[in-house]
Amino acid sequence: MQPPPLRLSALMWGLAAAFYLFGFFQRITPASLAPDLMRDFALSAAGLGNLSAFYYYAYAAVQVPTGMVVDRLGPSRMFLAGAIVAGAGSLIFAWAETAIVAGLGRALIGAAHGVAWVSMLKLVTHWFAPARFATLSGLSLAVGTLGAVLAGPPLRLLADALGWRSIIATSGVLALGLALAIGLLMRDDPVERGFASHLPGAARDAPRASIGADLRAILRYPNPWRLALVNSGVCGAFLAFTGLWGVPLLSQVHGISVAQASLITAGMLVLFAAGGPLFGLWSDRLQRRKLPFLVGAAVMLAGFAVLTAAPTAPLALLVPLLLAASFGAGAMVLSFGFAKESAPLRLQGTATGVVNAGVMVGALVQMPVVGLILDARWQGAVVGGVRQYDVGAFQAGLFFLLVWLAAAILLLAVTREQRRA
Repeated sequence: MQPPPLRLSALMWGLAAAFYLFGFFQRITPASLAPDLMRDFALSAAGLGNLSAFYYYAYAAVQVPTGMVVDRLGPSRMFLAGAIVAGAGSLIFAWAETAIVAGLGRALIGAAHGVAWVSMLKLVTHWFAPARFATLSGLSLAVGTLGAVLAGPPLRLLADALGWRSIIATSGVLALGLALAIGLLMRDDPVERGFASHLPGAARDAPRASIGADLRAILRYPNPWRLALVNSGVCGAFLAFTGLWGVPLLSQVHGISVAQASLITAGMLVLFAAGGPLFGLWSDRLQRRKLPFLVGAAVMLAGFAVLTAAPTAPLALLVPLLLAASFGAGAMVLSFGFAKESAPLRLQGTATGVVNAGVMVGALVQMPVVGLILDARWQGAVVGGVRQYDVGAFQAGLFFLLVWLAAAILLLAVTREQRRA
């Protein structure tokens, strides 16, 4: 049999990428909607951090189970279930009258979107040649990050014009429509369409051990667990800033509007998206994962260090540094190829789930902890029903992120890479 035509492979990937884009949009919405959510649900900074983190709690909780289940059921079923649950969660969030119900909606969205990345990488291994894995991983991250960009200034403008609830409800309806398209069109493997699979037959047809056996097996390979901790710092800090606290910091410390602050964080997300495929392309050509990852992480550390030391520096200085740091953060996409090459092919989904869990563990801890730090240093100022925090409070929160990020990079530096031919 011949391998599948590129247009068919692209269709399968495109359906997966569309759901990933939707989930990233929902992940970032609390940043742009922070004033609305704090006002409508009477939230403090800690309360807003917890509401946003419900997404990450659920996302992280499903990572390892998703990795093991997708190896058995296939990615198409995971995407179908995820799109249905995400659509329902979005409608619950949009219609919520209390923070508890809103948190439930966010948790459903997070759990549903939690299947997306692991399932997408599984789909890529079946529909694309192995030499394109890191490049496709980066491109997938870039498309997903477009959803985060849409959750910046475009969402803020639409929320101002139409109300945030109607926009979130509309996104839920679109997710349900995507579920229908996935059910009709997506297939796990080219063999189901009469073409040759890019996954070796021995790996595709190998008998599966129990889920418990797979979990015990992955414990024998240290890199996936180490890379999960690395991602908790590199990607966790990035998400904590762009996904929630960057907009309040920029608007309150520099006196710019929420829309202007959202534009800056949207730019950071664009550079993060650009970094993913470019670091992936460099990694594929170099046939190495660790070196490009270290370079990107070091660039991110430098940018965040300047921000932490001088958060009141002119935006003409800070914005380019934040953009460069975001580009460097895009190198985190290499962690998945790194982990994939550190464990047997039959454990690929499990290894990917472990690594991706680290991303969410970092964010779900960092978001509420930064909120607690801000509230502990709050001086009592309130404007329009929204708490205002001074420079020292934001600086303390940034220092917490910086320390975690530095520890993650040290761990990456001592992680061993298996050399590939």
